[in-house]
Amino acid sequence: MDQPDKHRPFQVWLLAARPRTLPLACASILLGSGLAAHAQGFNPSVLLLALLTAIALQVLSNLANDYGDAATGADDHQRIGPVRAVSSGLLSPRAMRGGMVVMAVVAALCGLLLLLTAFGNQWASILIFILLGAAALLAAVTYTVGLGGTPYGYRGLGDIAVFIFFGLLGVLGTYYLHAQQLDGLTLLPAAACGLLATAVLNVNNVRDIESDTRNGKITLAVRLGRANAITYHWILLAMALLLTVIYLVALPAPWLSWSCLLVAKPLTDAARTLHHSTDGETLTGMLKKTALSTLIYSVLLSLGLALY
Repeated sequence: MDQPDKHRPFQVWLLAARPRTLPLACASILLGSGLAAHAQGFNPSVLLLALLTAIALQVLSNLANDYGDAATGADDHQRIGPVRAVSSGLLSPRAMRGGMVVMAVVAALCGLLLLLTAFGNQWASILIFILLGAAALLAAVTYTVGLGGTPYGYRGLGDIAVFIFFGLLGVLGTYYLHAQQLDGLTLLPAAACGLLATAVLNVNNVRDIESDTRNGKITLAVRLGRANAITYHWILLAMALLLTVIYLVALPAPWLSWSCLLVAKPLTDAARTLHHSTDGETLTGMLKKTALSTLIYSVLLSLGLALY
């Protein structure tokens, strides 16, 4: 892969921000907004500010991941995937720390404006969401940057964090920001979204299983071993689709909402490739296909519910 010119700062920071990961960060926001629209609680300003906050948090996480993997030696010349800014020498560790601070401030300001827009002077709700936002900020940074210990992403806990923040918290939190209420049934699509996001992480971890093992990055895929990690991947997909079907039947959902199940084909195609191939470039393609399918799932389900 061609390396950007370090004398072009915008190009280098764009590389470090990893914009291809941003659609996945938006999936839970879009789904939560679609669920709220179906419940007659949609607020377009909340959608916009929630998307900006999620994007800022994702960029922060990407910068922290770049910095943390370089600091711990998890990135080496044999790694598969996009060039990393710090380990390649495009950015200094100090510059990356500065970028992380900037994005943390941006995320905090967007989040605060989001809360004021959603809740007005309901200070109890604002305080609760500030605490949740602080947890999200901390999780974004400490995935690969340990604070006095091993980063939780190196201890096989990344899957749990992704399920919570890209699924349960992302979807249900967005729904509450819009509608200011919770519906127990929405737990099903929220969990499904989290399971699909976890599947995206699992493709990444299966692809990198050899380099992660070599560098002491103990992801869940490393703990399970390749064969079991692929079985785990199929379970994630099956559970996500099953929970979606249960939700659509229980609602009952408009027929257009069922179109979200069309992603079963690309998701299973990617899973089959994950099973049969160990080629890094091929698996990177399957990573992108799984992430895009997750976004499409959220968009189709959201539109089907919102247009009903």
